[in-house]
Amino acid sequence: MKIEIPEYALVLLVGASGTGKSSFAAKHFLPTEVISSDRMRGWVADDETDQSATGDAFDVLRYVTEKRLKARRFTVIDATNVQPEARRGLIALAKKWHALAVAIVFDLPEAIAIERNAARPDRQFGAGPVKRQTQALKRSMGKMKREGLRFVHRLRSVEEIDAVEIVRTRLWTDRRGETGPFDIIGDVHGCCDELETLLDELGYAVSWDGKSVTVTPPEGRRAIFVGDLVDRGPRSPDALRIAKHMVEAGTGLCVLGNHDDKLKRHLSGRNVKQTHGLAETVEQFAGEPPEFAAEMREWLDGLISHYVLDGGKLVVAHAGIKEAMQGRASGAIRSFCMYGETTGEIDEFGLPVRSDWAADYKGNAKVVYGHTPVVEANWVNGTLCIDTGCVFGGKLTALRYPELDLVEVPAARTYYEPIRPLEAPQANTGLAANQLDLADVLGKQSIDTRHYHRVTVREDNAAAALEVMSRYAVDPRWLIYLPPTMSPAETSARDGWLERPEEAFAYYGEKGVRTLVAEEKHMGSRGLIVLSRTQEVAAKRFGISDGSRGVVVTRTGRRFFKDAKMEAQALHRIDAAMEASGLWDELATDWVLWDAEILPWSMKASSLVRGQYAAVGAAATSGLAALDEAFSAARKRGVAVDDLSNATTEKLADAKRYRDAYNQYVAPFEGIEDLRIAPFHLLASEGSVHDEKDHVWHMEMAHRLAKADPALLIATRYRQIDLDDEQQVADAIAWWEAMTADGGEGMVVKPRDFVARGRKGLLQPAVKCRGREYLRIIYGPHYDRPENLERLKKRGLGHKRSMALREFALGLEALHRFVEHEPLTRVHQCVFGVLAMESEPVDPRL
Repeated sequence: MKIEIPEYALVLLVGASGTGKSSFAAKHFLPTEVISSDRMRGWVADDETDQSATGDAFDVLRYVTEKRLKARRFTVIDATNVQPEARRGLIALAKKWHALAVAIVFDLPEAIAIERNAARPDRQFGAGPVKRQTQALKRSMGKMKREGLRFVHRLRSVEEIDAVEIVRTRLWTDRRGETGPFDIIGDVHGCCDELETLLDELGYAVSWDGKSVTVTPPEGRRAIFVGDLVDRGPRSPDALRIAKHMVEAGTGLCVLGNHDDKLKRHLSGRNVKQTHGLAETVEQFAGEPPEFAAEMREWLDGLISHYVLDGGKLVVAHAGIKEAMQGRASGAIRSFCMYGETTGEIDEFGLPVRSDWAADYKGNAKVVYGHTPVVEANWVNGTLCIDTGCVFGGKLTALRYPELDLVEVPAARTYYEPIRPLEAPQANTGLAANQLDLADVLGKQSIDTRHYHRVTVREDNAAAALEVMSRYAVDPRWLIYLPPTMSPAETSARDGWLERPEEAFAYYGEKGVRTLVAEEKHMGSRGLIVLSRTQEVAAKRFGISDGSRGVVVTRTGRRFFKDAKMEAQALHRIDAAMEASGLWDELATDWVLWDAEILPWSMKASSLVRGQYAAVGAAATSGLAALDEAFSAARKRGVAVDDLSNATTEKLADAKRYRDAYNQYVAPFEGIEDLRIAPFHLLASEGSVHDEKDHVWHMEMAHRLAKADPALLIATRYRQIDLDDEQQVADAIAWWEAMTADGGEGMVVKPRDFVARGRKGLLQPAVKCRGREYLRIIYGPHYDRPENLERLKKRGLGHKRSMALREFALGLEALHRFVEHEPLTRVHQCVFGVLAMESEPVDPRL
């Protein structure tokens, strides 16, 4: 006997004690899937037969059951379950978590159960309990389906039980193995002319032979209809023909819309009101052959609520679907998918007020839906409504997946006047200004990243990150990325040096990377430039409606410029450079994210956040001034300062070198004319995270931008190095030596590939190699004394490099999630992770 059970279900084993439920469970289900009432008694009382512990045991049983169902885990309850009241609570849990409830009933003669119990030392309770359980089962047997059980399988003999084969079936909604590519088409509502035009735009060939249609798709692609094929428009029967043909040919999928369901009920003879466009459809059906109505009724009856596709990354439903409903089955889910959720209120047009479920959506899957007509399709927390009101004179819209490109066809005319105006496009996120969901960033976090692996953020580090963000952060909707820390090269083997290029080259060379890019390192402050092409883009893509077009952010998520006017001036000029360089159009984007260094290092505190070592440098400079003053006073007293000991003279020389090095990076700053910005990464633009481009591409983009406004923008010097070319290596070392001797900070060495991997996994995204005199600012005036260098060369880089890899992976994951229109809360999870890593204890001089 074959018993088919959905792969997500709550299975109740029902039968008197001794009928073989536990043996059956052990044979057919995993031990972790079975929750036994006897085992729960053992957990709470150390005795599985202690009936006094039954209440507590069932409390534990229900608790574990709910946790499993919440996580969409197949669950089996091994208890007698013979009374309706015993089943009621479990069926309610199945309903709450949208699991199909299944009963397997062990309806054996009570004599068999009594005989089996008598043979077991732990079941010496006599025949009474078995008789009562058997009688209770027989009284409720015929009413089980009315209790809410979807399937009831009855086993009447030991032979039947032994012959059972359990087959797990996927829910009809589960199409996770189908990865696309897909073309998801919004509400058609009988606008078949526009549907044919849209299909043509998407590359589908539509041909008619009388009333028979053939649709030939582009190779490998499939269409998905979000429902509401009918009503209001002029050609509802033809829209049905196209969708039905594609579904039956395997070139399309279709979910059930509320208008489709209403038509199905009408065709089934149900008494439904012919309102909201159904009357027009009924009139059109009158001109069709008699068999057409029966054919369409049967086909519509087979449509389901939603589809889960592409490994769970994509969900399509007519009116949308919450995360907890995806890939599950229940009447409540079917209703939500057709109608959405309402508040119970009625608006001024006499229509139900819909709940904005998308504003709170946090799921991993993208949800594409229709039902609620909008002026323009726009992503909201990883969800997209593509009903753009074609029948109301708007347009018919399709989403190409996984490309995430929208294809639109304008309506030929207004076929039906809407009762209420189409909704304006929502912002990309439902979050209000400066609002974060603390539940997503507090506590221990485990974040899956595509470039590394799972990154764990400790609870105390997350709390520290939140402290920083809550006090100083920009509007969090701008925070789509934070950069990683960067480790220095290994300590140099040469006497008198702490860092040199040879060790940076060796790090990558030993890991199999043979082509590097070396970039001049500017002594500035890291700045992330988020720029929208227009204010409308800022409102649509970032949810920022205060009139700003972008922001410049520090590496810790704070606003870089304290002077809003200066920030606006800088962004305006960068926008002009984007236009002049042609990058806006070439990238086909309306927003960009640049990674840059902003100079000079020290600026007026009223205008810019000071650099990390500004206070240290100021103290050192004042200390040297005090030393000069002391020497001057000594000379006035006739002390022969020039005859001081060598040690004192060396200290003075070290202090002067410190001051000279520090002064290299201090410049007057009066306003925008003194500002310099050196972009070096074009991190992301609409539809793309540019981690697939190599560093030469990034440098070329940055140079093109800088060329358009050389007064503001610096073209960073760089060179490509083939480690197998000794001359290129020697030239790069000489370049670094000359650059640092002339006061430069040093250089950053990177693999040519933006994301590079070695034999053991992800490599450092970059290694910095700083000049001798710059290191004097970091480590102090006397750092290069032999005894000090010996100590410094023992510095450990392991923790710093581990942080760099984790932060690099988290930063890119945040960008990918944002570009792929995932909920902003999932983007913030990664951004906060980067900031949380920064609170880990590590030598700040590294």
